Amino acid sequence: MAKNENNDKPIGRKDRARILAAIKKLVLKRHFNIAGIVYEDWLRSVDQRMEELLSADLEGFENGIRALLSGLGSSHTLFYNEKTRQVLPQHSINATLRTISLNGTERWMFLDIFEEGPAHVAGIMPGDLLLAVDGCECKTPTMPLFGIGRTHRLKVSDIRREGAREVSVNVPHVKGSRSIPPMVEPKSLGHKVIAPRMGLLKVTYFPGGMGLRFTKQLDAAISALKEQGVDHLIVDLRGNIGGGLGLARLASYMCPGQLPIGHSLTRRRLLTGYKVDQLLRVPMPRTKVELLLTLGRFAFRDKSLVLLTQGLGPQPFHNKIVLLVNEWTNSAAEMVAGFAAEHRLATTVGTKTAGNVLGAANFRVGCGYTLRLPIFGWYTPRGDCLEGKGVSPEIKVALDPNHLNAGVDQQMDKALEILRGTERV
Repeated sequence: MAKNENNDKPIGRKDRARILAAIKKLVLKRHFNIAGIVYEDWLRSVDQRMEELLSADLEGFENGIRALLSGLGSSHTLFYNEKTRQVLPQHSINATLRTISLNGTERWMFLDIFEEGPAHVAGIMPGDLLLAVDGCECKTPTMPLFGIGRTHRLKVSDIRREGAREVSVNVPHVKGSRSIPPMVEPKSLGHKVIAPRMGLLKVTYFPGGMGLRFTKQLDAAISALKEQGVDHLIVDLRGNIGGGLGLARLASYMCPGQLPIGHSLTRRRLLTGYKVDQLLRVPMPRTKVELLLTLGRFAFRDKSLVLLTQGLGPQPFHNKIVLLVNEWTNSAAEMVAGFAAEHRLATTVGTKTAGNVLGAANFRVGCGYTLRLPIFGWYTPRGDCLEGKGVSPEIKVALDPNHLNAGVDQQMDKALEILRGTERV
């Protein structure tokens, strides 16, 4: 009988059967089916693998379930234990990776390094190659995972693979919960003046489900930039891992009045049909009192809605905003990018975003495991669903690995060039 290393309790056949039964029930009842999956076919594939999953070792059981869930064709679909030890780079060492080809060999290259995160503290730079972790060579396409509460030895080098060096990366110990798996939360927001009248907002994460904490941080950053004479703004959403409704505060700073950021749909509304002009229009609450009042409006009704900006009034940087995005721009950040693009409130620069734009909820399925499923969809003001598509930037700028490793950020340089073209003489 296999044991779960996270809680040392046996995970026998009966326990596994109950977990699988719970997963099947939840998928049929709650999953938001944007990909047009035929559930009968998916259930058949689960049943065909049942004996294999009941008999496999623990790792095989967990990976088998994840493989089945990938067949649902939707983002925000996870199966994890609260005490999971191995997690993705952006959630552990606070960095993203991209594959590049060097002399016919595929390698992992560091792309986004989150400020003050474990990789940043260790001295890893964008454009560095990841050659090995703890003595084991890192090969594509398997994304390397990192242990929570561990110190890893990474072998990295510059793009020419000269001067390979070993660095120690300390991943702090953090606990998972019912709402999220274990994650080293990145610094969500940074700001600075990067040139006369030019400000930078680096947004890596929208913490908190309702976004009130992020709102306070963003308000303080915007006030500081305006006090320093900033009237041109770069919003860097590259590598953003998503998060909660703080996205609405960022969107609200891009326009003076109330505009639709987009609309969410429940599974029931998707199945029964709807008209956007019949959905409840809701400005993002500014305070806890407004939040409670808004939640009260949905106590006994379908929770599909049109989310509006807050009407913060004119800002000195309006019509002089550039958004930076890339393939690791996820979820809530994609909602902001889609909103800005459709209302022509900013120029988007970079590469196409991830296309992971669904709203999810977490469900306990037994033995310390949680199933995360998308339960509602998100659509842009024009009704376009970005799931699986992403946001294509208005100005496409790919990063040259050699330039990046030399400290040259071509996407940032392009943003500055665009903003300088808007300056009044």
